[in-house]
Amino acid sequence: MNPLKALFPEQGQAVWLDFVARGFIADGRLKALVDEDGLRGVTSNPSIFEKAIGDSSEYDAALKEVMDAGDARVIDLYEGCAIADIQAAADVLRPVYDESDGADGYVSLEVSPYLALSTEDTLEEARRLHQTVARDNLMVKVPATPAGIPAIRALTADGISINVTLLFGQDAYEEVARAFIAGLEEFGAKGGDVSKVASVASFFISRIDVAVDKALDAKIVEANDPDEKAELEGLKGKVAIANAKLAYQRYKRIFAEPTWQALAQKGAKAQRLLWASTGTKNKAYSDVLYVEELIGRDTVNTMPPATMDAFRDHGTVKPAIEENLGDAEAVMARLAKAGIDIGAVADTLVDEGVQLFIDAADKLLGAVAGKRADFLGAKLDGQTLILGDVIGAEAKKAVESWRASGSIRRLWAHDKTVWSNADEDQWLGWLRIVEDELARVSEYQAFAEDVRQTGFTDVVVLGMGGSSLGPEVLAETYGTREGFPRLRILDSTDPDQVRATEGAVNLETTLFIVASKSGSTLEPNVFRDYFLGRMKALVGEWAGAHFVAVTDPGSAMEAAAKADNFRRIFHGVKQIGGRYSVLSAFGLVPAAASGIDVKQFLDTARTMVRSCGPAVPPAQNPGVLLGTAMAAAALHDGRDKVTFIASPGIDTFGAWAEQLIAESTGKDGKGLIPVDGEPVGVPAVYGRDRFFVYLRLDNRADARQDEAVRSLEREGHPVAHITMANEEQLPQEFFRFEIATAVAGALLGINPFDQPDVEASKIETKKLFDAAEKSGALPSETPLVEDETIALYADPANAGALPQTAEGFEAGLKAHLARIKDGDYAALLAYVARNEGHHAILQEARIALRDKRKVATCLEFGPRFLHSTGQAYKGGPDTGVFLQITADPSEDLAIPGRALGFGTVVAAQARGDFAVLAERGRRALRVHIKGGDVEAGLKRIAGAIKAALAG
Repeated sequence: MNPLKALFPEQGQAVWLDFVARGFIADGRLKALVDEDGLRGVTSNPSIFEKAIGDSSEYDAALKEVMDAGDARVIDLYEGCAIADIQAAADVLRPVYDESDGADGYVSLEVSPYLALSTEDTLEEARRLHQTVARDNLMVKVPATPAGIPAIRALTADGISINVTLLFGQDAYEEVARAFIAGLEEFGAKGGDVSKVASVASFFISRIDVAVDKALDAKIVEANDPDEKAELEGLKGKVAIANAKLAYQRYKRIFAEPTWQALAQKGAKAQRLLWASTGTKNKAYSDVLYVEELIGRDTVNTMPPATMDAFRDHGTVKPAIEENLGDAEAVMARLAKAGIDIGAVADTLVDEGVQLFIDAADKLLGAVAGKRADFLGAKLDGQTLILGDVIGAEAKKAVESWRASGSIRRLWAHDKTVWSNADEDQWLGWLRIVEDELARVSEYQAFAEDVRQTGFTDVVVLGMGGSSLGPEVLAETYGTREGFPRLRILDSTDPDQVRATEGAVNLETTLFIVASKSGSTLEPNVFRDYFLGRMKALVGEWAGAHFVAVTDPGSAMEAAAKADNFRRIFHGVKQIGGRYSVLSAFGLVPAAASGIDVKQFLDTARTMVRSCGPAVPPAQNPGVLLGTAMAAAALHDGRDKVTFIASPGIDTFGAWAEQLIAESTGKDGKGLIPVDGEPVGVPAVYGRDRFFVYLRLDNRADARQDEAVRSLEREGHPVAHITMANEEQLPQEFFRFEIATAVAGALLGINPFDQPDVEASKIETKKLFDAAEKSGALPSETPLVEDETIALYADPANAGALPQTAEGFEAGLKAHLARIKDGDYAALLAYVARNEGHHAILQEARIALRDKRKVATCLEFGPRFLHSTGQAYKGGPDTGVFLQITADPSEDLAIPGRALGFGTVVAAQARGDFAVLAERGRRALRVHIKGGDVEAGLKRIAGAIKAALAG
């Protein structure tokens, strides 16, 4: 009989294998070990599965089979493979289990190392694995951490067999043994059969010697006495075995006590010590040292394959565990005398052991994530980051920091300490909204069918910010679907734009979606008042059937919708802020109404949700990678102007991303400044403060954009390439950028879910509008200078900085533009109707400004930007120079039930905006177009900008 096979019949020590792999089971090698070497069990851990799954193609076919049937989460892909292997191994070992009456024949599967510090999470995971594997001869591995020990007792009390792992110290072992006994007593007291529960305590060996030998080497260097050096040298390679022998003595004492004996009489099986980490790591020691010296009755030795082969070849079988106990005690005493605390060493090794398993799990899940991405191919939007040396190195550090700190898992667990430890945990409903909405998809499908059958020709979203920008992207990207109404957006209180929207539709066949999260936002309420009044004039009591509300439960908007008999009321989620709401009802209701397949839309989004999930390590997580890149560029290379370039067909996405990034990060004097709508130029027109995001639509790519981006890369500009196979994959980008923005916010050290300066503008606007409704008009103003068509206004501080305004509009504007410095950005904030003509006039001036001054430029239309980039302009870095443009309307438009019309609303919003800019000390000037000829006024302003740049 070979030495390996002789261990159990001759010495009562069970041999277990510390290894598992699919091919090893499938080709019969595991069964051969059982038959030929008397193998009696198998252990696994994240490191073993990492090597088996991550370092080979052995599991690719199984993974591909799952992916061919539909996408899956990374953790589910891994668990599917691991559990199948554990079940197969358990089936091979079942005869050993039966023959030993449940003493041996076990296969161990470890709870996630990510849960080692949480008792409740460990309990939940262990119970789930026990139920899922569904094999009597499964042992669930639980680490002997402070959080793990209560779980060990509770699980034993459930009748679950436990393999306690990461034991290094004798005191910890005794605590574990007593937890097992207490749990078993509890199980018996509940009527459980204690004979059906088994347990092992995995006591690690070689890692003790590695750690202690290192400490001894340091002591040897410090020692001056040759005898002391020799004594310290003599301890090397002996502490692990001495520690284990003394732990075995504790085992004998504990399981001889009356408490245990009472359980034993009922058939209970003692928790055996299992010698783990028995492969020799120091080549100076025998390769069977940790087997031969630890042979003892009622113990287990779990060996890696190499150690098993070595012992089979030249091992010596003899009882050793109780030999030379006096020497073992002397070794531990001399170690203490040398100033090395074995308890402290053990505690450190537990922490390191957990981290090693976490590192292995990260590598394992990263490998699975990579394989999943490969199998998805073009179904998953691509991402390539061209960052350069400086940004690349800093981004890599940030990614590793996020991995080491478990930050992506903490983010998904709603841990507010990822950010500023404020109320961030209350605003993370968007993380799981896709799954939640998929569960309700039938509601959206029924609504879509209702809209189609009713024959609506147009559907108009009445909202601001997050309620309108996402739906606008959908309207422009997906277009009109056959049989469904055209989707339109109204997010401006400019009377000309309200009038234009009304003129573009047939009210009697139009459905209005009033979208307001809080229900108290000014703009959606006045939009509702206006169009509901117009509809009542047309269809009377049936007006409500032309309206749908999307709002949070219990809001004032919900109450008003019920009072007016709205067709439907859809609820948002209170834990989702507006800018993160596009994948919730705020985006899905307009999507459904316009004929977009909501289930397909959400399924597509879920592909990216899973790619950015908690089990996907940062190095493979596209959202984390993009977020760390944007933050590293801003923090370490001054590149805080996130500039969007997008293929035709998806070019409105930047307006949505603009709000997400600006409103989330632009506060506390920090932040990223998004730049949307600048046509890509040659490298010479850009400063060194840009971070480019190129959204490339493969089926509609613009060759000129491709070449321009290549030129930017050649000049050293960082570029994030994001590629989409077609427009239908756009939902993935909503979630990618939400994760990226949350990650960037964490690295910037801010709360990405509040918007203090937006609220300040709202308060100022409400104050002005309420006062105007009482008095009949807004307070009068005195311009700095005016002529027949233009008037200039500024607060005292800005006026003092611009004495040139006394010379006239053109001189004042030129002086204002001269305030722009390198690294600044210039923003044109136009409170006029947003249409192609007005945009073209201002866009020409904007491009001239960029090309001449080499600064980032923003062109925004008010009041919609107030709920978007307005936060960053007021609360972000003080690098903006702002030109606000207001105008007399060609004709005001009355609002039913209100004393004043839309012209007063938009004027109050502009003044409120400027007041907060001024209060924040921003460089700002307001140009007002008089007389109602807005186009002529814009042309004059644009011409003055170009003249100032040329002068």
